[in-house]
Amino acid sequence: MQDILEAIMAVEGSGQPERELAAIAGLPVPESYRGVVVRADETRMFDGLATRDKDPRKALHVQEVPTPELGPGEALVAVMASAINYNTVWTSIFEPLSTFRFLQRYGRQSELTRRHDLPYHVVGSDAAGVVLRTGPGVTRWKAGDEVVAHCLSVELEDAAGHDDTMLDPQQRIWGFETNFGGLAELAVVKANQLMPKPRHLSWEEAASPGLVNSTAYRQLVSHHGANMKQGDVVLIWGASGGLGGYATQMALNGGAIPVCVVSSPDKAELCRKMGAELVIDRSEATGEGYRFWRDEQTQDPDEWRRFGERIRELTGGEDPDIVFEHPGRETFGASVYVAKRGGTVVTCASTSGFQHQYDNRYLWMHLKRIVGSHFANYREAWEANRLVALGKIHPTVSKTYALEQTGQAAYEVHRNAHQGKVGVRCLAPSDGLGVRDRELRSRHEDAINRFRGH
Repeated sequence: MQDILEAIMAVEGSGQPERELAAIAGLPVPESYRGVVVRADETRMFDGLATRDKDPRKALHVQEVPTPELGPGEALVAVMASAINYNTVWTSIFEPLSTFRFLQRYGRQSELTRRHDLPYHVVGSDAAGVVLRTGPGVTRWKAGDEVVAHCLSVELEDAAGHDDTMLDPQQRIWGFETNFGGLAELAVVKANQLMPKPRHLSWEEAASPGLVNSTAYRQLVSHHGANMKQGDVVLIWGASGGLGGYATQMALNGGAIPVCVVSSPDKAELCRKMGAELVIDRSEATGEGYRFWRDEQTQDPDEWRRFGERIRELTGGEDPDIVFEHPGRETFGASVYVAKRGGTVVTCASTSGFQHQYDNRYLWMHLKRIVGSHFANYREAWEANRLVALGKIHPTVSKTYALEQTGQAAYEVHRNAHQGKVGVRCLAPSDGLGVRDRELRSRHEDAINRFRGH
């Protein structure tokens, strides 16, 4: 592994590393590597605890694991950096179910997929690094290519997946529903997960957009999501977070009008730094502390109305054309209520709870739509990555951790004690490495770094 790292580091500062990195194909593949895992014999460790009290630091371990054989259409990547997503938090606290159930189901599919059904699960759904090897049938990528990986894993043997690959019955999220994920020194991906690494970004910056940026693109921009257009008012929950930070940028970049909902003055300031003018800080300190639930069973429509009035106050009387939903239970009733007549609530997650309640009268009588959106297909992920490579959308890395500290990184995301994305250095020994296009970077340095230190 050290020889591989030294070969990658040898081209640091080179504007054209491709020729030198091609020699990486001649290096032997290590028999094992370090990865962040959860263990099958620990899945009951948090039984009886409330979700908030479950600690990812106790479940996530860094250990040596055997390097799997490559199958057809796959690639082995030396991972320089990865990032924390909420699915890693779910994996680490074994909610809503143990991911070993995913691995067991996948393992029954074929002799090749049996590799994934192991007593440990190497997690992580983001990666930036260098291709080491490719399996039979791979022609688009070669050893030495600098890449990022998106997290859609599909088989595409069923006709259902050939209009929108997200509809493939065998669609899975890599590193969550498959093994050999990105929080590791090596990762196994399908070749159609790979995309070119943005040349002006460091490894940790390039790794961080993958899952959330692609998710936001499908949710807002794609015709499979809200099909956002210029002038749309877009309400964005958690607008400075890992997902919302990209939604805010896409709304601004696409000529829409974001209304950013955050939970602290610091987060409100980050939204303004991104260019958003309409911000609702719902923290108690501001006096806007909206409480949409009177108790565990009862929502408060008066708070929905107060929230809707505040949105109209900011927009000059307009309701949101699109509500960008991901908190779920806590906010969903309010989201359905405040959406414009004929508007769209588009949801991709439920970080505050999966059981949603809303007043259906405000949906059917006002002809609103609820659209489910889950990650993105390859084309959508590619387009989202292209926007990053062009310097139109910027990473939202606030801090990074070494691979050994992944548990702490996941803990901070679990407790919402972070801004933007939290990066993890896998093979990269420090931040700031891997930048190839200094000129493009210099034009966007402030935007690239605006989340740092928050």
